[in-house]
Amino acid sequence: MNAMARKSEFSSGRPALPRGLETPGRAKPKSLTHKLSLAAVWLAVATSAIVFTEPAPTDALMLGLVVLLPVVGLVRFNPPIIAFAALLLVINAFGYVATIGVVDYSDATKHTAVSLYLSLAAVVIAAFVARRPVEATRLLLGAQLAGALVAAAAGIAGYFDLVPGGSDLLTRFGRASGTFKDPNVLGSFLVPAIVYALHLWIHRPLHKGLGYAAALAVLSLALLLTFSRGAWGIAAIAVAIYLYVAFVTSNRNGDRVRIIGLGLAGILALIPLFAFAVSSDGVGELFAERASLTQSYDVGPEGRFGGQRKALDLIAENPFGIGAGEFPKGHHPEDVHNVYLSMFLNAGWIGGSGYLALVAGVLVLGFARSFRGNPTGGLTLVAVASLAAIVFEGTIIDTDHWRHFYLLLGVVVGLLASRPPRNARPARIVRDRRPILLRPVVLLAPARRGARILRPAPTGAVRPSAARVTIDLRALQGYGASKRKAKLIGPVRPKRPPRLIGGDQSRWKRPALPSTA
Repeated sequence: MNAMARKSEFSSGRPALPRGLETPGRAKPKSLTHKLSLAAVWLAVATSAIVFTEPAPTDALMLGLVVLLPVVGLVRFNPPIIAFAALLLVINAFGYVATIGVVDYSDATKHTAVSLYLSLAAVVIAAFVARRPVEATRLLLGAQLAGALVAAAAGIAGYFDLVPGGSDLLTRFGRASGTFKDPNVLGSFLVPAIVYALHLWIHRPLHKGLGYAAALAVLSLALLLTFSRGAWGIAAIAVAIYLYVAFVTSNRNGDRVRIIGLGLAGILALIPLFAFAVSSDGVGELFAERASLTQSYDVGPEGRFGGQRKALDLIAENPFGIGAGEFPKGHHPEDVHNVYLSMFLNAGWIGGSGYLALVAGVLVLGFARSFRGNPTGGLTLVAVASLAAIVFEGTIIDTDHWRHFYLLLGVVVGLLASRPPRNARPARIVRDRRPILLRPVVLLAPARRGARILRPAPTGAVRPSAARVTIDLRALQGYGASKRKAKLIGPVRPKRPPRLIGGDQSRWKRPALPSTA
């Protein structure tokens, strides 16, 4: 390397890397368009916590992202994403087929149109995650956590009447609803945020995890005040799944001890929080009432379970379904409260079976990826545990139009469709290896097996001088365990010049290679 080349390489104060040895994983600078698009994604997910009306503000933003993200190149449509989109389109197509025999087309077509929009949003989210799995998943889960904190704070403020008029706006039936119309939906929306806050608390240093611990306390209090039995149950399921899989897949005992310790600390911290929440008589009575497994509207022929039996009979009699919204109009006073029965009623046998296959397949593949380790830093486990809990809740409530369900579905599918990141190490040379490579070595005479390197030549066999290298063949007699005659070859000459990374390369000089006799 001449002085001119060294000057050009070190003029910026940083050594120039040879071609092919750039630091792996170094992302290209984002353009202004990409930065604004990512900000729009964060805003759309964060505002999904504000659902006072239908359609909500997040729907307008998400519809724009369905068009914007593919245009600006922030998505990656590969065969798994295309298969996911095709299955969702088949389910929605049979939903439209089921609307042929309905009496009121307006409600049925509106319901199916919303399902189609949510399906397209899930596909775009999956393609967005598949392009950059870790970065995109952190963005989406972080935005969902921020929105959940706003909704939780609103629910707590409304329940304790901390703001004027907040009790009427932010509560329903004496239960915290926050920025949602239904306390059950608020409770379910908080579950992914609780799991993600727990994940961040466990994997951050203790002094940096206190903020996430405080967020976990706020979310847990709001979840309690929703008095949603389903939300309580799925929160316990999601946290248990996360802690168990994180424990068994951890590679270090220190991480396992940390998971157990912080998990127990979180449970102990919830005890005084729970005692404070139910200290008043009204709250205690409501808690005792909601904690029972069955309510008066669950039993009886006109109750929830009676309606589900009617739905099973209708499914058996109508292979193409009865259409969205028809069950509460002519067959039962209320909805079926089971998303899987609803899908069979709304989309027939093919649409319902496709929905079951989609959910089951995503969960099975997601758990398989989670148990193989954490190539995405545990983000796959957070999304899979949250999605599994909401899928289980679908057996007691209709979740087919919950935005956070489709968000988690898209995130998990995108993680499954992405290439697992490799922990590539930057190439580096610890010290100069050329003096070792350039030493003379002793070889056995050529044979059918080829030459073999025994060991460095003994001292005295090679006598370098200014003009040439003298080889004492007598010093090589009997060298090695073979009967073949040993001979000395010259130094190894690499085909490509050495590459050094880091440090002052100007002090490295290519040594002159001696000539052999």
